Amino acid sequence: MRPPRFAFFLLASVLSAASGVAAAQTLLPHRAVYDLALSEASDESDIDAMNGRWVFEFAGSECEGYTLKSRIVMRFDMADGPRLIDQRVTSFEDPKGETFRFVTKSFVDENLESEVAGTARREEDGTVIAYDEPEETERRFAPVLFPTGQLRELLDKARAGENFYESAIFDGTEFAEQPVMISVVVGRPKPVESDDPERKVLGDLAEDTFMPVTAAYFDGSAKDGEEISDYNVSFKLHESGVQRDMLIRYPDYSMTAKLVNLDLQAEQEACETENAR
Repeated sequence: MRPPRFAFFLLASVLSAASGVAAAQTLLPHRAVYDLALSEASDESDIDAMNGRWVFEFAGSECEGYTLKSRIVMRFDMADGPRLIDQRVTSFEDPKGETFRFVTKSFVDENLESEVAGTARREEDGTVIAYDEPEETERRFAPVLFPTGQLRELLDKARAGENFYESAIFDGTEFAEQPVMISVVVGRPKPVESDDPERKVLGDLAEDTFMPVTAAYFDGSAKDGEEISDYNVSFKLHESGVQRDMLIRYPDYSMTAKLVNLDLQAEQEACETENAR
């Protein structure tokens, strides 16, 4: 069983400016913990049960760039026995979103199943991916966005009132032949309900409104012109940028990711423009 894909860019915390669509977004360092549970599974999946935990850490500044660390551990009870999936991701994106370094290691039953590592850079006419693992090779893509740039785009679109858009992305979690395309739908803001199970974890953020968001991911493997998403994610996006209450759907099964701990770090002082160049 191969480790499932996840959309890491959806988990960075962002403090949007109080007014003005053109105002800059300040990224807030944080640590978020999610409990994973099986929502449903088809007979073809051979999955009887599943549980796990997702720990996500985001650090950096608009001067230094942004570091993302993520570890997902999942135990699947399969028809032929248990499977332990352990996926670890570390990446760094420069302040301008032009260079992206990434390492993804996936373990199955404590054995290394795959490793993807390298550096990606955006150029005027496209994107160059220089892989170190699983082999040294270079691939050229059309222009894409990296994780922090993807999140900025999502929030910019939402603040501008655009409730549907498409984009090409690269997050370094796959030895990809081409970019992943996403289709994003953003709903209207809603208040956090008093009986929301995650309300206590949010703390002061419980007074925020949130937007329902659904993102569908397409890996380019469509046949006979029929496009079917590789997976899709529905979640609640707060004005602060915190995401929670996720439902992740794959072809044969789906899982939930519930926020159980949120540690917001102190906001770093704004950088001088010339220091970020």
